[in-house]
Amino acid sequence: MDSADSGGPDAAASSVSLLGPAEIRDLAGLLDLTPTKKLGQNFVIDANTVRKIVRVAKVEPGDTVVEIGPGLGSLTLGLLEAGAAVVAVEIDGRLAAQLPVTVSQLAPDARLTVVHDDALRILSLPDEPTRLVANLPYNVSVPVLLHFLEHFPSIRSGVVMVQAEVGHRLAAEPGSKVYGSPSVKAAWYGSWRTAGQVSRQVFWPVPNVDSVLVGFERVGSGLDTEELRVRTFEIVDAAFQQRRKMLRQSLSVVLGDSQNAARTLEAAGLPPTERGEQLTVHDFLAIAKASLG
Repeated sequence: MDSADSGGPDAAASSVSLLGPAEIRDLAGLLDLTPTKKLGQNFVIDANTVRKIVRVAKVEPGDTVVEIGPGLGSLTLGLLEAGAAVVAVEIDGRLAAQLPVTVSQLAPDARLTVVHDDALRILSLPDEPTRLVANLPYNVSVPVLLHFLEHFPSIRSGVVMVQAEVGHRLAAEPGSKVYGSPSVKAAWYGSWRTAGQVSRQVFWPVPNVDSVLVGFERVGSGLDTEELRVRTFEIVDAAFQQRRKMLRQSLSVVLGDSQNAARTLEAAGLPPTERGEQLTVHDFLAIAKASLG
């Protein structure tokens, strides 16, 4: 894990310039960079959108924000403009090397630490972030989000920009047509809400899918035992792999057989004929506890 630091520990952002379409394309040209689908690279070119994300995330001076996939720095500069210290995690070496240079030119007094690594592998950061704010790569948005919530309990809230379909799934309530495994796993960590649509036109290149902002607040619900989390997530995955089946059937593999599944469900206070899409995260937790005796 490589890191680069820009600004001293007591430095604060004073005058910050945000990036527009021309600056984004100039930076891409400088780096000989062609955005790739593999890395989910769609760069935000609209300063108003950047400021909206920062505002919705309620970023305040003195916050430590972790940003995943900062790219060319559009959102990074918006976070720095709000007075936050930013820890930016970037997998692309060219972008990781350029970001401190861009920030030193456009936000010279800002506090930025760049970590060049795969976000899915990171288990520690130079500073403890209190918020997570990011334009997440579409292809890994849910795994990255869950990884950071699992490994960084200091993160209390945040806003992420994701593919609309994924965002609605993250914020879905039981009974919704889009409620599924990501909905339950996200709910393990806190409460989620959709917080506005984002036009395709604010990106370069323009994606072929719609985007939404999703906000979350971590809830101290006591759902913090690692053994229970792992067991609950196993049960959630089994329930939604066969979401049309009754739980006594869909959970038969993970709980031994259909008879044992029915007994476990009854012990958890749930009818064996229920389906996963009707259950809250607390219901799944009850099944996990019953399965572990």
